[in-house]
Amino acid sequence: MSTFRRAQSQAHPNKTSTLMLAIIVLLILNVTIQIWLLYSGLNNALEHNKGIAFPAFIGSVAIFFINCALLYYLPRSRR
Repeated sequence: MSTFRRAQSQAHPNKTSTLMLAIIVLLILNVTIQIWLLYSGLNNALEHNKGIAFPAFIGSVAIFFINCALLYYLPRSRR
């Protein structure tokens, strides 16, 4: 039985680049959502409507941990 890293290192380069592209697109999408959450939270907080600030913070922290988990699946460089 092989581990994830061993199977990934033995994969064809096309599969590795496809995996990397998909993960990078997901990371960019998640960072875009985090920026939107920051913008909406700050905009509402400046208008003295603090009801959205805490849920936006919780959502942003959840997306941060998802992004950290996605970084594990990025392929390592071939040497």
